[in-house]
Amino acid sequence: MHEHDVIVVGAGGAGLRAAVAAHEEGADVALVSKLHPVRSHTGAAEGGINAVLREGDSFESHAKDTMKGSDYLGDAPAIETLCHQSPSETIQLEHWGMAFSRDDDGRMSQRPFGGLSFPRTTYAGAETGHHLLHTMYEQVVKRGITVYDEWYVSRLAVTDHGDPEDRECHGVVGYDVQTGEVDGFKARNGVILATGGPGQVYDHTTNAVANTGDGPAMAYRAGVPLEDMEFVQFHPTTLPSTGVLITEGVRGEGGILYNAEGERFMFEGGYANNVGELASRDVVARAELDEINAGRGFEDDYVHLDMRHLGEERITDRLENIIHLSEDFEGVNPLEDPMRVKPGQHYAMGGIEVSENGETCITGLYAAGECACVSVHGSNRLGGNALPELIVFGARAGRHAAGKEMEAAEIETGPSASIGSGDVDTPVTPGALDTSEDVAADGGRAGDERADGGALVGMDETVERALEDERARIEHLLDKDEGVQHADIRSKLQESMTANVNVFRNEEGLKQALRDIREAREAYQDVYVNDPSRTFNTDLQHTIETRNLIDLAEAITLSALARTEFRGAHWREEHQERDDENWIKHTMLAWNEGTPDLYYAPVILDGEDKTYEPKERSY
Repeated sequence: MHEHDVIVVGAGGAGLRAAVAAHEEGADVALVSKLHPVRSHTGAAEGGINAVLREGDSFESHAKDTMKGSDYLGDAPAIETLCHQSPSETIQLEHWGMAFSRDDDGRMSQRPFGGLSFPRTTYAGAETGHHLLHTMYEQVVKRGITVYDEWYVSRLAVTDHGDPEDRECHGVVGYDVQTGEVDGFKARNGVILATGGPGQVYDHTTNAVANTGDGPAMAYRAGVPLEDMEFVQFHPTTLPSTGVLITEGVRGEGGILYNAEGERFMFEGGYANNVGELASRDVVARAELDEINAGRGFEDDYVHLDMRHLGEERITDRLENIIHLSEDFEGVNPLEDPMRVKPGQHYAMGGIEVSENGETCITGLYAAGECACVSVHGSNRLGGNALPELIVFGARAGRHAAGKEMEAAEIETGPSASIGSGDVDTPVTPGALDTSEDVAADGGRAGDERADGGALVGMDETVERALEDERARIEHLLDKDEGVQHADIRSKLQESMTANVNVFRNEEGLKQALRDIREAREAYQDVYVNDPSRTFNTDLQHTIETRNLIDLAEAITLSALARTEFRGAHWREEHQERDDENWIKHTMLAWNEGTPDLYYAPVILDGEDKTYEPKERSY
């Protein structure tokens, strides 16, 4: 059993920044990650960090762009916090040695990005996330922060109070991938989830295989509501064969999208008459698919992204990594030919409901980064706003968890913040199965009632019970020698989500996805692990991850079915208009011990700087 003041789960950008911030407040911090920190998915971020650093730009302008990009579903306190604190966090990275690209006068370079009214995206070539990750990991090593790498956290240790808002998180349980050991991690002050996004819910995604939404799924089952899960970003430029990301920086530098008829369709098709390729990502992704569906795509699958006119010198200076990606994965040299691109799942705007200090409704449990929903991005994230979210809110969560006195959050969390319950017509019953089978395979929540009928409340008892439950679950999976393998369940789930809960959605498709998810949940009752070994058992890890994907796929689909309007990244065939009168509210989903409860929370449009009045969103 391990014990620290603060446990940070996940060691990407948000987790590393949280750990450094908590350490600076004097806390004994440990990072627990299923990957070595520099293998975290933050390293795949290419574009840059939006920060107000130059004359002519302003915090107000950045906030306005972000709120407009969110389609007026972002919370003003979170947006203004991001915009005000991103510059100092970016400069801090530079002082820590991050190798930003430079202009001739020595200043950090900034480029235009989609949806921005000013070129404020600070970058390091086309490998900004890679540089950020290594810079932050250096700071962790320098400070001697404990890192448990290749430990897969699979359960939270949470007390079993009936009301989730009365519960406390006292630690986590992890599986040592190298040895097969299952052990507990006690957190005297708090646990910070920084586990990244759920991209593996889809089969065409820019996300790494490790991005299975572990944090949101564990928090959801522990009693924390998930917020705005219907809003999934599909990046307009991914490689068709693999889903590998081609940075928005290509379009920021002047790259042009063409259809098979040679038309620059973003302008000629009227999708974005003012900014063309630099419209927000949801607009560009829908435009590409409209062109493909109308028969104007190449091989009915993709469009072309051309950057040859930028010249070899400029491309190799600012976008060299893109040359290698296109050559290695598509066999296309973008210095000589246009790149093939199409939309692919990229980012989850929704996630674990948190305040601007990273707090969930469970005392001692925090979240930051893509796994969290604060909500900065609302219904659509602007390119260049993900990395500042990691460092700004990672730092805030770290400081708060370490005990720093901070201003009370304006964003309330938990079911008590509800402004009304929701109702949705589903073809099958969502949530946990009503079964008498051994629930170990289904990952029951730590904190079931004690044999003596008392409550689990203390740290030692809560973590020990969670450890006992997780060991039983893993033994159950390893002892079973026949049944269904997780890969069969996962692939069918991913195919259904890609077919039915993609850029364009309709009621029947969403209902079919719910049927398929129910089948996946039923099949998971008979899941088994083919590999009985204890060391580096990726089959066991992927089996546990698949349960998380099932829960999150259902949350995404239920929320999408409930929201009967078109807003940001969420488009409904039956509801193609934004409905401000009825839908300026956050979609909330609580697990409720296996019976998902849909309700709504308010969107805060009143900021410290101004009140953001919803306007027509055009580019």
